[in-house]
Amino acid sequence: MMITLLERVVYEEPSNLFTMAMPPIIFLSLAILGLAEASGIHLQYSKFCINMNFMNMVGSSSSSSSSHNHSVIKLSSRTGMLIVYTPPFLAGVASFILFSGGDSRFLLVKSALTFHFFKRVMEVLFVHKYSGGMVLDSVILISTTYFTTTSTMIYTQHVVQGFQEPLIDLKLFGVVLFLLGICGNFYHHCLLSKTRDQKGDKSYKIPRGGLFNLVICPHYLFEIVQFLGVSFISQTTFSFAFALGSALYLTGRSYDTRKWYLSKFENFPKHVKALVPYVF
Repeated sequence: MMITLLERVVYEEPSNLFTMAMPPIIFLSLAILGLAEASGIHLQYSKFCINMNFMNMVGSSSSSSSSHNHSVIKLSSRTGMLIVYTPPFLAGVASFILFSGGDSRFLLVKSALTFHFFKRVMEVLFVHKYSGGMVLDSVILISTTYFTTTSTMIYTQHVVQGFQEPLIDLKLFGVVLFLLGICGNFYHHCLLSKTRDQKGDKSYKIPRGGLFNLVICPHYLFEIVQFLGVSFISQTTFSFAFALGSALYLTGRSYDTRKWYLSKFENFPKHVKALVPYVF
């Protein structure tokens, strides 16, 4: 029954090693990262950047912290995030030149991915207010993942041109989800930036307003909705694998984010969940 449903919502795809191997690779990679986040092993950015972890360690000597600090390369958050989001944005732009043809679905996929990363670059430059830095290893890993997944999603959409389309067309529903996700994500990023209303303020506060009154990571929730929207527009195996894998990663990250807020703020409201209102 599950196979029959998948056949109705997923493109017929060419049987080549690349298109067959990439969906399980990206799904498992993101799922493992999500499990690591939930277990306290983090990609080093934002509140989980390694320097903040050093400050919170108990019983570590200053000499050992100093020697460990020298073993990592740390960038400013603004620089790190630009390195993360610029390559996939350029991949999206290049796709309009490299794959100038295609049907309306292909145009929507290219446009959605390009606009998503354009928005991210603009937020890095004009919206976000930063508390710390990013470790270079994490910057390279995240940037490579975004660039690879964006390029693969676009390429996969290119190679299915001319193949049998899914019997159930989800692309208009996908457009609605994408727009809802990108607007909700932007709105809550703006609310986050307002928690630091003074220049140079790098302290953390409990964010308020919007869905922050119900969950601590509504920006992650809307990012999941956004990538789900892209997968509904695309309707390829890879796009669904990426959307599900991203959801698992962001679930793990949000779970430990809530734990972090609970540990830092005695007045953190216990009814505020991690990701899904009233549920999780």
